[in-house]
Amino acid sequence: MQLVIVESPAKAKTINKYLGSDYEVLASFGHIRDLAVRDGSVDPTNDFAMDWEVSADRSRQLKEIGGAAKRATNVILATDPDREGEAISWHLTEWLVKKKLMPKGGAQRVTFNAITKDAVTSAMARPRELDTALIDAYRARRALAYLVGFTLSPVLWRKLPGARSAGRVQSVSLRLICERESEIEAHEAREYWTVTAAMASAAGDAFGAKLVGLDGKKLEQFDLNTEALAEAARARVAAAKVSVTSVETKPASRNPYAPFTTSTLQQEASKKLGLSADQTMRLAQQLYEAGRITYMRTDGVQMAPEAITAVRAVIAEDYGRGPDVLPEKPRHYATKAKNAQEAHEAIRPTELAARPAKGAASEADRLSALIWKRTVASQMASARMERTSVLLEDAGRTLALRASGQVIISPGFLAVYTETREDVSADEEADDDDRRLPRLTQGEACATRSAEAKQSFTQPPPRYTEASLVKRMEELGIGRPSTYASILQVLKDRAYVKLEAKRFHAEEKGRLLTAFLERFFDTYVGYDYTAGLEGQLDEVSAGNQDWVALLRAFWADFEARTKEVLEIRPSDVTKALDEWLEPMLFPERADGEDPRLCPSCNNGRLGLKTGKFGAFIACSNYPECRYTRQFGTEGGAKESNGPMLLGIDPASGEPVTLRDGRFGAYVQIGEAEKPPRASIPKDMQVAGPDDLDTALKLLSLPRTIGNHPETGEPITASIGRYGPYLAHAGKYARLTGSAEVFETGMNAAVVKLAEAAAGRPARGTPQPPLKELGAHPTSGAMIKLLSGRFGPYFSDGTTNANVPKGLDGMEIAFEDAVALIDARAAMPSKGKKKPARKPAAKKPAAKKAGTKAAAVKKTATKKKAPVT
Repeated sequence: MQLVIVESPAKAKTINKYLGSDYEVLASFGHIRDLAVRDGSVDPTNDFAMDWEVSADRSRQLKEIGGAAKRATNVILATDPDREGEAISWHLTEWLVKKKLMPKGGAQRVTFNAITKDAVTSAMARPRELDTALIDAYRARRALAYLVGFTLSPVLWRKLPGARSAGRVQSVSLRLICERESEIEAHEAREYWTVTAAMASAAGDAFGAKLVGLDGKKLEQFDLNTEALAEAARARVAAAKVSVTSVETKPASRNPYAPFTTSTLQQEASKKLGLSADQTMRLAQQLYEAGRITYMRTDGVQMAPEAITAVRAVIAEDYGRGPDVLPEKPRHYATKAKNAQEAHEAIRPTELAARPAKGAASEADRLSALIWKRTVASQMASARMERTSVLLEDAGRTLALRASGQVIISPGFLAVYTETREDVSADEEADDDDRRLPRLTQGEACATRSAEAKQSFTQPPPRYTEASLVKRMEELGIGRPSTYASILQVLKDRAYVKLEAKRFHAEEKGRLLTAFLERFFDTYVGYDYTAGLEGQLDEVSAGNQDWVALLRAFWADFEARTKEVLEIRPSDVTKALDEWLEPMLFPERADGEDPRLCPSCNNGRLGLKTGKFGAFIACSNYPECRYTRQFGTEGGAKESNGPMLLGIDPASGEPVTLRDGRFGAYVQIGEAEKPPRASIPKDMQVAGPDDLDTALKLLSLPRTIGNHPETGEPITASIGRYGPYLAHAGKYARLTGSAEVFETGMNAAVVKLAEAAAGRPARGTPQPPLKELGAHPTSGAMIKLLSGRFGPYFSDGTTNANVPKGLDGMEIAFEDAVALIDARAAMPSKGKKKPARKPAAKKPAAKKAGTKAAAVKKTATKKKAPVT
């Protein structure tokens, strides 16, 4: 028997269909080991030796693999055909050898670009050795991530309270987002006007024209910068008699786009389907493991000869064989990418003859259809069009108007696929594709039916979407396409950025971290430096550079710079950041006043301060002046002129004040070192002295309702991080609104607690999920984390799966929640008659379910280094 090891059970299931009974296919569930999460796991003094650690939670998978290895004649490592896949195979080989479980036939490596019968069986016939260059590149990247994380994070903790390292490549990506934010804030809108005219040809056909020349001069963008100038120009156009002085017609063509790479797939899926980079990669992984598309982590744009032949056959059958549809010779594409993934094909369907179904419902089917269309279009003829530009002038040539249009002569590939453009105005789209002109001849007089002057203002550059950020990262050579999804996810998970209307906004702590790195570690967040390091890592992948030498060169400079920064006092760091960020935090004022002058006391100086919860702006006259402002620009920040007096607390005689904090408004009693405080919930209002009673109620929490009639233990009501709730003997029940905290009586409290303990919602009390993780990739149902009688569990509305003991459900990733639900769904229902007991090796359903649960526990409990 031959043992085949792959990463995922889905891939194992598909491959198992193609291999005979002489093979046993098992899944490792990804990496079986990683660097130990402690200082010293990478030793720069010993040629960067690494301390790899196998998690105890991987024991079930490894026990199964080890048992199969004892029965096997040899091991076939069939993990993904890229750097990470090679690394997983290497880890498995190392573990099998260390445990003395390697069969006498040894281990062999096979790779295939698609999970089809032909591809799999062909790969099995051509095994090879492990690719040491790819393994070295993996070790170099993993060591870099570890060294940056474990070296830079302590610096941030000491010098920049509340900050965490974003990671080597993530920090550079964050810089892009923060720089765009600064560009937007620094933008000064400039007014300009355009004059357009509704025209008619001699035959009465309507068309539009734009004023482009005035008094014999070309009209520049800001020449008409006031309403008066624009209105005068409009009046002249409306009264002018113009004729055609030139007609210029040029043929044009547009070539089809290359088949998808990882990067272009992420960009187009974002623009056309609204999918995040992470969602796109998850769905593409499912399609690949199901044998529907080729491998989805690739920089290559070429296709196998047999695939090109299949594409051309589809084009001929569906669209015809004419030269305007199908070129005489196949198209071949090339890319400048240098890394190892260039050896892979582009992303394409494995079965071109299987046309996508119309109106595909699932996201996976929609993504599959997108890939099919792009693949087919890549082998079609170019689109042919005719572009016409007409110049109209008055008799004295003091006015010049231009009309332009385009006519598609032959759509070619556009009949199948058109790439979506971002950040383009409707007018620009019309200029390129939609506007058509009537037939006009030189000397023809045209009538001006109306003229219009339109006011506009220059716009700042748009914030990045996932698609435009991925495109920019690829242009700069930052990261690699296969890592883009995880890079963006880290920035979101650590709250350095937020997505609003599908665009990235830099958060305050993200901007502060970027400023710190630019000021003190400028080399390591430089675009050229990062791209150059990526190029060196690609050379390691190609076997052209020694990975240890690369790490030595990096570490020599990075360690020295880190030691220098550690010697700087935190106060000096804050001062340096205050000066570095001055243009952003204190921009020049239109009235010429000092932007650092405190608006509260009128003589203090505003400056950057750092505290336990991050950075903020404060007055130099503290504590006499308590003016504060959140970190950020003056115009976009929430200001506080100090506490607002609401009244006097009758119990203590201390003042009750309303204040603004980092996490919102709160009320406080007195000025002690640790005074009583209470946050103001969103559904309650405390705005002034009239709300003193509400403030005192909030400050009195938790409220004791009374002792439970059965246990004698107190029942309390309060407002926590996730809203209002009841508490009794370690058990909790949600309340619908903050007002219920002060109104709920004993009888109602007992009922709500009892029903919450039974896993049922209290009457009239909707039970919101603790967390929504996303739509199930197969069913499309929303996966939610809920609280039940026996603890938290995940549900997709059909199947419930308990959170494994010892794990925090709030920390479990989406993929692991899917695995838990799928594992539970695969288990026999309690009401069904169980099958007769069989040997463990012949119970795939139960084995798979347990394996998935163990994998989730391993993933969720495994501590990670500060940098991913």
